[in-house]
Amino acid sequence: MQRYFIEPEQFGETIVTISGEDARHIGRVMRSKTGDKLIVSDGVSREALVEIRTIEPQEVTAVIIEMLQPEGEPWLDVIVAQSLPKGDKMETVIQKCTEIGAIRFVPFLSERTVVQYDPKKEEKRAARWRKIAKEAAEQAHRSRVPTVELPLSWKQLLRSLPEYDLVCLCYEKEHGQQLRDVLQPFVTGLNSGQKYKVLVVVGPEGGFAEAEVTEAEAARAVSIGLGRRILRTETAAMAALTCIMYESGEMGRI
Repeated sequence: MQRYFIEPEQFGETIVTISGEDARHIGRVMRSKTGDKLIVSDGVSREALVEIRTIEPQEVTAVIIEMLQPEGEPWLDVIVAQSLPKGDKMETVIQKCTEIGAIRFVPFLSERTVVQYDPKKEEKRAARWRKIAKEAAEQAHRSRVPTVELPLSWKQLLRSLPEYDLVCLCYEKEHGQQLRDVLQPFVTGLNSGQKYKVLVVVGPEGGFAEAEVTEAEAARAVSIGLGRRILRTETAAMAALTCIMYESGEMGRI
């Protein structure tokens, strides 16, 4: 069933409204009709099965049939910090990691980042990334749309590390630390109802400089390897996130 995210103020007691591009998508792309049913979520705590009442070019109204219990979110909050990659790779990271279960994306600049960073263009690019996250969350039946932040410097990212319970730095030269072992204390805590924030930090195409690894470890990050094969930067984010979701019991849960 088609799913749409709306702003909290569009979620009334008995009626919801869907506007803008989503309204046009319902009417023109999906060719929905009055009486058709949809699922809407305010991206925070409310989710409902609704029935379309009116369809206009810029607004769709629907009556709430049943309030639903949001079930599309993982127990573990995983944030992906991705050094800005070339081309449209960041779009791929956001789309796929949203489907897998990331709750937030933190782009950053590191020593070997090759992208020409232009602060004047970042808000426009971030708006596109947020749109991709929203569409991926709808497709994956998420209950929340992951947030996408504006890029940070490496120093800014380091200063933020203490706010996380666990920081995993994906480092291709690390062969000792096993992700499963690093996660085990947190998986045990999840079983007792605790909630954790885990940050996955992925470097650019050329990897992290050794000095950056040293700085991250001094700031409480744990360097982890993702096997004997060297992964592309966009693949590393997805692989690490999938492993974390599997180890925490999220993959295969119904």
